[in-house]
Amino acid sequence: MLYNEVTKENINKMVVRFYAAVTKDDIVGPFFIQKLGDKMNTYLWKTHLELLTNFWSSIALGDTAYKGNPFAPHLQLQDLKTETFQQWLKLFYKTQDDTFTPDIADFFKQRSTIIAGNFMRNLNLR
Repeated sequence: MLYNEVTKENINKMVVRFYAAVTKDDIVGPFFIQKLGDKMNTYLWKTHLELLTNFWSSIALGDTAYKGNPFAPHLQLQDLKTETFQQWLKLFYKTQDDTFTPDIADFFKQRSTIIAGNFMRNLNLR
């Protein structure tokens, strides 16, 4: 079932679905598994999933629960490449298509493309 509205609950389901795919991916997964482990039911993962739910809720709903700097953690990661971000976007796009109706999925795809582009530019990957 595709969601036809954006709620914090639906965003959380999208975030969990996305990171479940990420942990199985050979390109993007190792970055997250190295920092958070390979089991998504741990405190570290639950904290990360809540943080990203709040992040995407701030973008889509104007929710004010997100407190942080989304770019800062990426400065600590070694071996990030353009291909890493391209794969991240591929997984993210698929998750949107599997979670939301096309108009909502497109909203998240557009925002994620802008964010990934900014991150790559700030990391001098372009």
